[in-house]
Amino acid sequence: MKVLIIGSGGREHALAWKIAQSPLLSKLYAAPGNAGIAQVAECRPIAASDIQGLLDFAKAQAIDLTIVGPEAPLVDGIVDLFRKEGLPIFGPSKAAAMLEGSKAFAKELMTKFNIPTADYEVFAHINEAKHYCVETEMPVVIKADGLAQGKGVSICETSQEAVAALDRIMTEGVFGAAGSRVVVEKKLEGEEVSILALSDGERIIPLASSQDHKRAYDHDRGPNTGGMGAYSPCPFLSEEKFSQIVDLVIRPMIAGMAREGTPYQGLLYAGVMLTKNGPVVLEYNCRFGDPEAQAVLPRLKSDLLPVLLQIAKGRLDTETLEWHDKGCLAVVMASGGYPGHYDKGFVIDGLSAAARKPDVFIFHAGTAMNEKSHFVTAGGRVLAVTALGDTLRAAYEKAYTEIAHVRFQGGFYRRDIGRRALEVLR
Repeated sequence: MKVLIIGSGGREHALAWKIAQSPLLSKLYAAPGNAGIAQVAECRPIAASDIQGLLDFAKAQAIDLTIVGPEAPLVDGIVDLFRKEGLPIFGPSKAAAMLEGSKAFAKELMTKFNIPTADYEVFAHINEAKHYCVETEMPVVIKADGLAQGKGVSICETSQEAVAALDRIMTEGVFGAAGSRVVVEKKLEGEEVSILALSDGERIIPLASSQDHKRAYDHDRGPNTGGMGAYSPCPFLSEEKFSQIVDLVIRPMIAGMAREGTPYQGLLYAGVMLTKNGPVVLEYNCRFGDPEAQAVLPRLKSDLLPVLLQIAKGRLDTETLEWHDKGCLAVVMASGGYPGHYDKGFVIDGLSAAARKPDVFIFHAGTAMNEKSHFVTAGGRVLAVTALGDTLRAAYEKAYTEIAHVRFQGGFYRRDIGRRALEVLR
């Protein structure tokens, strides 16, 4: 099989790494890819936003399966275009991808399908939003309605913080058109977990549980990011509890969208808060999580490629996946200043030594190769050091031992990824 992976981040590197292991694979392409993906795939300089260019390439190369990594091309309708041309592609349609493309739309469906979610209001006018935030009980969470690369969420403890967040989103336009509407919802307390499941629009296969760490700095401080690290599995989710959450937040959404005439075919991701009153959905995403993919895929024993092909063809025949009985932990190393302004082009040292260690994987995100064939920084989240261990603690210790050897100017990482889970285990 010839396979094309669309995207250039750590999620796409993890997918490429996993797909490259399949005995069904004859040729792997990535567009545009990154310096790490280039080690396992042939990268072509076609932007993920260039949907027509990607279609032309897939047709010219007779690609057997295209796998879409990031959300933006899904929301823009790449799946519909490929299917119209008879090309198998993994991911939801444009209509189904609105589940991530509009938080207001997702909230409406959750309410309609009786899926637990936080109380909320939607605003298109800033003065109405400000009035609500001044009058309502704090704290609240303000979310840009559209796509904001995981950075469109502001947790506001006071009305003053809420008003300032609304000014940034709706007046200053820091997220562009994505912030023309906002969702304001009650802040929930508890542990947030990531629930991922594959679906052909009717049948589902849940993936292993994981937990992301979205704030930039230790102890969940600082601004929200695209994700600073993740681990799998979650020790506070028993198999029974995990199955209950899947039944509560995944199955009703898949069944409901099918009834609405917009069947969801692809990877459905639910961000779930485990509150004292039970699981509550924070958001849905329409693709593999990043960095959850970097923590979940190394634990997957089964060949992923035939499962994705089945879904792309509309019929999921595989019933279960086989997993390594190990813990996995991924720590993201980011550029100084991220998620705000950061500089690029700094040489990355220490990668080769870490990559040679057993059960240690370096998944590249914002990297490139300079004229001297050195890896250099080219993005906010630069790479993730991922480790498998017989236990989650062993994975934690291995990942942090190895990331200490990786260096570039201004680089930083959180030092507490998975620490709360280790306390639960202890």
